[in-house]
Amino acid sequence: MKITGVRTFKFWVDWCNWLLVRIDTDEGVYGWGEGSLHGSIESVETAIHELGAYLIGKDPQGVERHWQGMYHAWRWRGGATFMTALAALDLALWDIEGKRLGVPVYRLLGGPYREQVRCYASHWLYSAREPAEAVEGAREAVRRGFSAFKFTPIRGDLLRENESRALGHGAEMLAAAREGAGPDVDIMIECAERFSPRTAIQAARAMLPSRPYWFEEPIPFENARVMAQLQRELPVPIATGERLLSRWEFRELLEEGGCRIIQPDMMHAAGLTECRRIASLADTYYISVAPHNSGGPIETLAAIHFAAAIPNFLILEQMEMEQDARARICTDPPRVENGHFLLPTRPGLGTDIRLDVVEELSFKAQPVSGSTESLWR
Repeated sequence: MKITGVRTFKFWVDWCNWLLVRIDTDEGVYGWGEGSLHGSIESVETAIHELGAYLIGKDPQGVERHWQGMYHAWRWRGGATFMTALAALDLALWDIEGKRLGVPVYRLLGGPYREQVRCYASHWLYSAREPAEAVEGAREAVRRGFSAFKFTPIRGDLLRENESRALGHGAEMLAAAREGAGPDVDIMIECAERFSPRTAIQAARAMLPSRPYWFEEPIPFENARVMAQLQRELPVPIATGERLLSRWEFRELLEEGGCRIIQPDMMHAAGLTECRRIASLADTYYISVAPHNSGGPIETLAAIHFAAAIPNFLILEQMEMEQDARARICTDPPRVENGHFLLPTRPGLGTDIRLDVVEELSFKAQPVSGSTESLWR
């Protein structure tokens, strides 16, 4: 079997663009990957074709060998664009490998370690502005079968105007969400890098009575030592790592004790091949893995296979509001029942893509805009 081509498909779905890649072979077997780096789709698409040229004419078997070859193909390796392109091709190679052998990818990873994958509803309560809305939104998550959800209780507009008011309102929103969800549901707090260490501690203390499950990226991620100092003082576990792109970038965070949960992104941290190593590294520090998963269906399926196979998996992000979009373009979309992803049963990652649907969807350029500037202090 030889690789004959690399094709890309970019299109707009709901609030962002998705970028899918397909690796074709001379035997008709092909694999799907994804490289949806929001705001940089066209840059990643170019990198996929440049890096994918390395694969043309090669036998697709031996994913690790190809990962090493592509990673070292460019002298200036690393960076979000390169690592996302590498991830997209890596996922497609795993898909081919599973199809070639007739088994789901998690079996190639040594799994399944578990028979289903617990997930949480992410970006939940995104339109809630007052406590009454948080109560009802939390109840809706429970009605949908989730035992966990994540939301942003502290509003950026209030934080710009008045810090004390914003923190107080955030505590009220979390208390309302706790009231609606009940005592047994886990509620994650998305901080979106909006705090300094000082305000993060204030926010955590204000919310502590409502038992937040974690604080996600309370401060900007670049300084692992400051994150570690904050974790020592913060009375809530820190979850972080969605912007870290390799085991080398996770190393300092783990060595310094900068968090209790890491969140590697299958689609940006160089794919399944590298994320397996990141998870193993985290396991030596007794750190749990909750993969970041804000992309489309191929990333989600890859994350399910990954979560099914590693021992230190905690919980997986589910973009619940994108479920219909995934179902439109997938022959076998990821399935959620009672707050858990069901394991795919088809060979490879477990789905094909409906090209007739994809080709009807247009691509939209996304303007560059900041989301956290001037909020933390």
